[in-house]
Amino acid sequence: MGVIRLGTSSWADRQLLTSGWYPRSVRTPAGRLAHYASRFDLVEADTSFHAIPAPEITAAWASATPDGFTFDVKAFGLLTGHPTRLAALPSDLRPDGVDVTIRLRRRDLPEEAVEELWHRFHRALDPLDEADRLGTVVLAFPSWLAHGPAATRRVLDTVERCAHRPAAVELRHPSWFEGAQATETLRMLQQAGAAYVCVDTPLSPPPLLAVTAEPAMVRFHAHEPGSKELTYSDQELKDWAARLHHLSADAGELHVLMNTCCAGQAQRDGERLAEFLATATPRRGLRAV
Repeated sequence: MGVIRLGTSSWADRQLLTSGWYPRSVRTPAGRLAHYASRFDLVEADTSFHAIPAPEITAAWASATPDGFTFDVKAFGLLTGHPTRLAALPSDLRPDGVDVTIRLRRRDLPEEAVEELWHRFHRALDPLDEADRLGTVVLAFPSWLAHGPAATRRVLDTVERCAHRPAAVELRHPSWFEGAQATETLRMLQQAGAAYVCVDTPLSPPPLLAVTAEPAMVRFHAHEPGSKELTYSDQELKDWAARLHHLSADAGELHVLMNTCCAGQAQRDGERLAEFLATATPRRGLRAV
């Protein structure tokens, strides 16, 4: 049975800060992160999806957390194919004379600029790596990226750009997992040494649970489309706890991230899931490669 690490996909989003989950006495960014780390041993840093943080920022994250705490860091969105505001790019990499409010795609930049973005992203990871806080790089590809030869090359190239660091690949388009293609997709990720990200979301069918590399990963986005609370019932979390225990038997480490993004609901659901994980019985019938 592998180690299960549990956390949420943010520790400082605006709704969380006003939800009352943090004590009133916790007022600083470092204090909030330290408090979060007293409740969970894993977090996904998602601010890096919107802009590459400075190494000084990630060094401060490491300093605010105890030994044994882990950051999974989401790759800068432009690097995984998402349209990105020009203003989010470092000023010296922005094309001259272009409105900073527009959104660019990776193909809109010269290759040397893309290389420099990867270089700066890895520099941002260095302090976490050096402090033994870095878990995996989360490569969240756009939901419209359908399976095909060009898309496969893009995924594999992006995994390769992670160099020696673990990578976890999130593919949302259903074509990657339709019929026999599911096995091919998992085999592709396994051969590339990348973890497959299992995602529970209202916009997708029930997730295929599999391990292709470590750390394995499951991300929760709730399941009720249109729900204001985006929460999980106790029974659903109990069922998931059993599935997670069984999945962890195929991985030395399993990362579980709650991302319900609704005024502290992720943290509350995560705390309840932690209770059920402590008493769960593994559920049979899962698939691993």
